[in-house]
Amino acid sequence: MKRQVTSHPTPLVLILPMILALGGTAQGQLSVFSWQFAVGCQLATVNWPLYEVHEVVFAGPVFGPTDAPARDVELVTQWRHESGRPVYTIQGFWDGDGQGGASGNVFKVRFCPTQLGKWTLVEVTSNRPELHGQHKGYTVTCTPSDRAGFWLVDREGTGGRWYQRSNGSHPYIYGNTMYSFLSEYDNKGPHGGNIADDIRGNAQYFKKVRFSITGDRYPHPQVKPFLDNAGRPTDSGDFSPRPNPAWFHGRVDLAVRTACELDVIADLILCGPDTVDSRSTFQAAHNGGDPTPLLRYIAARYGSCPNVWICLCNEFDIKKPQYTTEQVVRFGQTMRGFLPYPTPVSIHAKPRNWYTELNTTPPWHDHVIIQEKIKKLPTAADWVSRNHPLGGHVPVIDDELAYEGAGDGWSEEDVIESHLGAFLGGGYGTTGHKPGNKQGHYFWGNFKASEHLAADNLGWLRRIIDENITFWRMAPANDPDPSDSMISLFSSVHPDSRVLEWPGQEYVLGTNRSSRLCRVDLPAGRWQVTRHDAIRMQSEVLSTNASGGFTFEVPGSRAVLFHFKKVN
Repeated sequence: MKRQVTSHPTPLVLILPMILALGGTAQGQLSVFSWQFAVGCQLATVNWPLYEVHEVVFAGPVFGPTDAPARDVELVTQWRHESGRPVYTIQGFWDGDGQGGASGNVFKVRFCPTQLGKWTLVEVTSNRPELHGQHKGYTVTCTPSDRAGFWLVDREGTGGRWYQRSNGSHPYIYGNTMYSFLSEYDNKGPHGGNIADDIRGNAQYFKKVRFSITGDRYPHPQVKPFLDNAGRPTDSGDFSPRPNPAWFHGRVDLAVRTACELDVIADLILCGPDTVDSRSTFQAAHNGGDPTPLLRYIAARYGSCPNVWICLCNEFDIKKPQYTTEQVVRFGQTMRGFLPYPTPVSIHAKPRNWYTELNTTPPWHDHVIIQEKIKKLPTAADWVSRNHPLGGHVPVIDDELAYEGAGDGWSEEDVIESHLGAFLGGGYGTTGHKPGNKQGHYFWGNFKASEHLAADNLGWLRRIIDENITFWRMAPANDPDPSDSMISLFSSVHPDSRVLEWPGQEYVLGTNRSSRLCRVDLPAGRWQVTRHDAIRMQSEVLSTNASGGFTFEVPGSRAVLFHFKKVN
């Protein structure tokens, strides 16, 4: 059912499960949720599932489209577990009338319980008396769920190379790009797709979707991400301290919520990628050059969502306006200070190794983003492996690894080979569909696997990795002489081959060239040997009882993975 949220004579607590919208679209319809509520002071404890977002609505002062509550109103809450720890400090945000309207008194706080048991809202502070102290003492009892939780750097495995979830699982990540898909427009007008369907389509193949919080190069003609000083919708990021509730409620929320239901990462690009308008969010010319209100707003609105990652800016050092490494550090530290949970944060630069000037103590970033478009397996592996220590021994993801199509000249097999390489380098990769410059899914969305031909191969390979390989225990094998035919335990392999290893337990050899009579000298014990061909999407068990010296042949395929796993 739908429930109108307006001004309330008594406080209203509104609990919003982040579940999939049923039939909702960004164009003129509101999402449908399951609602529970309690009015006034009778705030009974609510049961709420572990790692699901719990939204509490506050009745505050009324603001309109010419006001700037994201800048002028502070609402800060503290949530404490019954054991005394942890305590989360969570920002609140103004959401107009609560349904996308730009006038209203609705403020919201989003909280995500991370432990079973009772949680209490122990502090509510605000510079507005209408909000100060409201709902203090409200409690939530966290119950079990099958949600995996947040994405955390696994420091117990191979030196911070991989991500794990709050529940201890380690899903592998291949991502896709749809920069401006929130507008649902392409270069000719409405493209016929919609936000929720795009996320659903991607979820069949990818674990992450990266997109701008604006319409960027293909803006919507009426609905805009910001409001100017006269209260009119605008694409200009110089007005970023005045976010438009219609855009964020109806579009960004829809994308994040749908992705959350499907356990897909929503990687939000806050600045950029392409136009001056979208790149001006951190310039914030109409707020004296201070983007703090936007950073606080994003942290408040999305920082409690376990599936959200944040890319501060796309190509911060290339297009206008550009930003310095000193500014990036300031933006990153500000964002990290507002985030209540360990949300992954990083930034995207021009094609180069990670700027070590961005490293700080304590770090604001928890992963490295590189942009290097690559066709070959060894090159992709080596770029990822090299940047792991440069960024402070954190996970590495090449977020523009290979865009399929005539725009960059990458074939389906180019994309598949390079993404296998990223895995062998001990990291992750992101693709996109680019049939022409600034055209295709990578900008405007309307995703179709029948057009992005590598999607099914990458989805297949990701599932093979998830279901068979203990990759989070593995790191790239040291290769003193990359030009010879030996690496780790392997001999007579092509020099383009790369190896991930968990010494004595598990090995992965990846190659893009056919070879005959390759050999591996296995440690003591029985080993299962399996070949996975990512081009043909075929797997074959070569042995369930291998030992000692084992010879095998590499077929003529550009992306083949051999998996050696000890079975006793």
